[in-house]
Amino acid sequence: MAARRIRPSLYISVDIEADGPIPGPYSMLSLGAAVAGRQDGEGFVAEDPERRTFYRELRPISDDFVPEALAVSGLDRERLGVEGRDPAVAMTEFSRWVRTAAADAQPVMCGYPASYDWTFLYWYLIRFTGQSPFGHSGCMDMKTLYASKAGLPLRAVVKGTMPRELLSRRRHTHHALDDAIEQAELFANLMAWPGPTGSSG
Repeated sequence: MAARRIRPSLYISVDIEADGPIPGPYSMLSLGAAVAGRQDGEGFVAEDPERRTFYRELRPISDDFVPEALAVSGLDRERLGVEGRDPAVAMTEFSRWVRTAAADAQPVMCGYPASYDWTFLYWYLIRFTGQSPFGHSGCMDMKTLYASKAGLPLRAVVKGTMPRELLSRRRHTHHALDDAIEQAELFANLMAWPGPTGSSG
């Protein structure tokens, strides 16, 4: 029996900024994405994360917000109420961008950590487009990836304790596109990293 062909994965680093802890009552205000690389049966190949990117600022979907959450991004809700993209339009544009970027590969969202960004991303995709180009589970958490390779408990993982060579030299600015690009570099470094004992011997 012939071996089943494995479709490649295209990893897309995604970062969102929001004005609260959960989607629905609160709003996703911006969405940034950068292609991090592609993996097939031969291995992972990184991509320049500035080459293929996506960024949108979105109109808030409710009047509720948490001031502390809003302050993190520095985005202006009043301005976004006028200038922000309609969420249905923005998510349709994002889905189209993902599918075009992925081509014959399966798109996988990656984030640091993925849980918060995926929660908003998936909810917005389903709510405003009815489907997700990533499916219902096509996400990878960089904290989990590092913890697994480093042999550490997940809760012990913070960027500050990672080897410096894994970290991007870019600043984490809380601008969604800046952070998506930064995290794409971290992801590519993690995929290539053999682990803490890989360089010895």
